[in-house]
Amino acid sequence: MEHREQELRKIDQIIDSYGNNKEALIQMLLDTQTEYRWLSKAIVTRVSEKLGIPFNHVYNITTFYKHFSLLPQGRHSITVCLGTACHVRGGPRIMDKAEESLEIRAGETTRDMKFTLERVNCLGCCAIGPVVVVDKDYYGKLTPMKVKEVLESYD
Repeated sequence: MEHREQELRKIDQIIDSYGNNKEALIQMLLDTQTEYRWLSKAIVTRVSEKLGIPFNHVYNITTFYKHFSLLPQGRHSITVCLGTACHVRGGPRIMDKAEESLEIRAGETTRDMKFTLERVNCLGCCAIGPVVVVDKDYYGKLTPMKVKEVLESYD
């Protein structure tokens, strides 16, 4: 129960930092997600109650924007590009190796909450494909042999 109260206080602090301004809702949700790595039903409910905005409105925003997650996310986000340029340069083999190394499929999070694996259609850096992004670190011209090495470099 103590943890939940601390979580609610932190959410309140984030909301208060924006002066309870309903127009800053998206930024509040982004900040909250940065803090907790996802937006639980309890978080969405708290934001809704604190700002006096209907739950459905807050929930609709969290489902409309791809950046928000209603599922727990790992400490590290891995994005594998499977756009045309990366695809023809071996992107699917990179994804296969990442899934094999992490023992999860795209869209899932490892049991230890260390990694979340995602696929995208383009990262906009086609010249260095195939590309994997871990958090904000870009790895270009990646080979399947290097995937595990890259992943092991994150704690």
